[in-house]
Amino acid sequence: MQSQKATAKAWWVRANVELELGSLNANKGLDSSEANKLLAQFGPNTLHEGGRNNLSRQFLSRFKNPLVLILLAASAVSALMGELTNFVIITLIVLLSVTLDLVQEHRANLAAEKLKQVVSVRASVLRDGIRQTLMVSELVPGDLVFLAAGDLVPADGLVLEAHDLFVKQSLLTGETYPVEKHPGNSLGGGDDLQQASNAVFMGTIVISGSALILVVKTGRDTEIGSIAESISKPAEPTSFELGTRRFGMLIMRLTILMVMFVLLVNALFQKPWLESFLFAVALAVGLTPELLPMVVSVTLSRGAIRMARQHMIVKRLSSIQDLGSMDILCTDKTGTLTEAKIELERHVDPTGCDSERVLMLAYCNSFFETGLKSPLDDAILAHRHIDVSAWKKIDEVPFDFERRRVSVLIDNGECRWLVVKGAPDEIIGLCSHYEGNKAEQVLPINGEARESIREQQHGLEEEGFRVLGIAWRQVPPDHPHAVIGDETELVLAGFAAFLDPPKKSAASALAALARSGVTIKIVTGDSERVTRHVCGQLNIPVQGILLGNDLAGMDEHALQARVESTNLFCRVNPAQKERVIRALKARGHVVGYLGDGINDAPSLHAADVGLSVDSAVDVAKEAADMILLRHDLHVLHAGVQEGRRTFGNIMKYILMGTSSNFGNMFSMAGAALFLPFLPMLPTQILLNNILYDISEIPIPLDKVDAVETRSPRILDLDFVRNFMLIIGSISSLFDFLTFYILLVVLQAGEKLFQTGWFVESLCTQVLVIFIIRTRGNPLRSRTHPILIATSLTVVLLAALLPFTPLGIHFGFVAPPAELYLILGGMVAAYLLCVEFAKRVFFSKFNQSRIAQAKG
Repeated sequence: MQSQKATAKAWWVRANVELELGSLNANKGLDSSEANKLLAQFGPNTLHEGGRNNLSRQFLSRFKNPLVLILLAASAVSALMGELTNFVIITLIVLLSVTLDLVQEHRANLAAEKLKQVVSVRASVLRDGIRQTLMVSELVPGDLVFLAAGDLVPADGLVLEAHDLFVKQSLLTGETYPVEKHPGNSLGGGDDLQQASNAVFMGTIVISGSALILVVKTGRDTEIGSIAESISKPAEPTSFELGTRRFGMLIMRLTILMVMFVLLVNALFQKPWLESFLFAVALAVGLTPELLPMVVSVTLSRGAIRMARQHMIVKRLSSIQDLGSMDILCTDKTGTLTEAKIELERHVDPTGCDSERVLMLAYCNSFFETGLKSPLDDAILAHRHIDVSAWKKIDEVPFDFERRRVSVLIDNGECRWLVVKGAPDEIIGLCSHYEGNKAEQVLPINGEARESIREQQHGLEEEGFRVLGIAWRQVPPDHPHAVIGDETELVLAGFAAFLDPPKKSAASALAALARSGVTIKIVTGDSERVTRHVCGQLNIPVQGILLGNDLAGMDEHALQARVESTNLFCRVNPAQKERVIRALKARGHVVGYLGDGINDAPSLHAADVGLSVDSAVDVAKEAADMILLRHDLHVLHAGVQEGRRTFGNIMKYILMGTSSNFGNMFSMAGAALFLPFLPMLPTQILLNNILYDISEIPIPLDKVDAVETRSPRILDLDFVRNFMLIIGSISSLFDFLTFYILLVVLQAGEKLFQTGWFVESLCTQVLVIFIIRTRGNPLRSRTHPILIATSLTVVLLAALLPFTPLGIHFGFVAPPAELYLILGGMVAAYLLCVEFAKRVFFSKFNQSRIAQAKG
């Protein structure tokens, strides 16, 4: 935890200097021209350095790749040894590969960034005398910013006006409780940031109240900016990121083993060391799927663009694949399964009779509350206008998710009341008395009365009503403040009952998600009776219910055992929601979480994919990976399908790189055992690799078969390895058959052998994409026209290259016509064999998955 000392006083001195120097106009704020000058002077209000996306830096960063460095070292060695042709060819191929990767990935990232700006956090600012909404990155020192409950504080600033402003600043101070802020001209607390009662700091959260602040520090000059690197924690790796890491390790181990084998064999046969070294390096490059990062970036960015058309904005690109792999979605029911058009239907006393007094007390509480108002508050205020002009607010105890209630202290000149509204279980537990049929009839709560009151509450909940308890107590006229300790010995006035009807579209959307293999688990603070009622209306089978009180008594192992068979988690607080998500992840599930509240951020971070809505509070939107522009599960289902299409195209490249490509490189290493010369020159291997990579660039554009989107899929290394062994073995078998024909039938010399092997290996590597891209019949699955065009163009180039001057520079010779006839027949036979093996492989794979599901 960071030190809280020695910063606040220095910050205050700097702030005072700037405040005195600035031309502050509290009625107008900065004008646009002045703001633009300050933006140029201080830079964007972000914690990252402005030039982080500089193209030249991105280009240079590509040369950190170990394989690129090894290739450049090899080209330098070639130059020193007088092999200038090798030097030029290797250098040009490296530059072409790096540039190709950079251009494609940069374009993809630009498209994704434009989409993210649609849902970026904004601030309400006074500029040019007009209150307007700006992106947080555009704020400058001197801006006047309005804050409200649920906002992230966008910059360090001085509090000019405040109304019951409570800020949670645990990110800076470690203090878990909110701190109240006031306008003022002195710190009043020494050097402790926690005591800087008239200052707010970037990244902290407004829990309740409202304020007007003067921005003093922005970006890296803020308190959080000075310690950003020390407090930033890398996000937990998602299932997709873990899968790609494991895949990278698999390829690295294979590459090291094969390179060491080649070097050892060439050393034993006393072949030239430079030629052997360059051959081994080229082999390593051929084995490495170096375009995978580019393919992933382009595929994900295209997915993000398509999802934007479906009313979903992607903030973290890799979350698209995570959404496709998601097999469990945790969500509250409000706004997801229900319309979120909450109406106050009944206001009753503890005996069940309609009560205007309950409505009046609930109205006063909601009217004077300055924290983040819930839809229930809006429903109370919209139900009927009540004149509360005789009352004035004295103080407030804001809502929090542990107490699950809010209290306001009000006075009408004759009496002073504490009015409390909240979860009925909590409110009843705080009451010692209740009102009878008449308000003046206050009766003690004994065991029988408590049981009767509970029955009234449960009866409302079983009818599908969301229930709030309404209570009050009178305090002395000089009672100055409301504190949590005052919420005792209350008088129960009754209940407010709300109706939130199920969404008409929810049942069909839930059915679509279920058919797609996504299970919905409802994680809510509402009672189990209300939740059961909604599930009944939507035909959701209730498999098991776990209440927050029961969950609190479980350790992690017990919870992991329960979450699998439970689909309703009721009366849970935010910390318990996070525990549920982590327990599901520990069971091997890919978990999504849909939340929009002020305390949903931990759960959004904990989930593999955090989902929120455009109307959510800043804290939730900032924590989410994706933002739904429409609060509709059909939108989410469309996103799931897009995620699976994205994953399908990424898998095409991975399977290509670990099957025919791997088989060819394995054959090349094996040929070194019996050939008196290299089966292919290092520059020929690199050329083969770059042409192959070019043919694969359009993969992100390709369509994905419907079968690929029917169920969640993760990057399964066992699946990849088994596919590689089967298809790679077939590829190697045909390679060795090619070696036999070249050496025995055609009596080929070194150059003709290398030419024939180059053409055959490239054709099989490229054309097999038409087989591997679909699990079904390749003739019935439509390939994208650009993928067809690039693949056939590369094959044509491979066939024509030996007849060109450029081919001569690469060491090729013009082959006889019969060689191409033989190779054409072998390529066709190879593709048929791969198609047969693919069908057998996927048939057995599907059978094993069915058996596992039944088990």
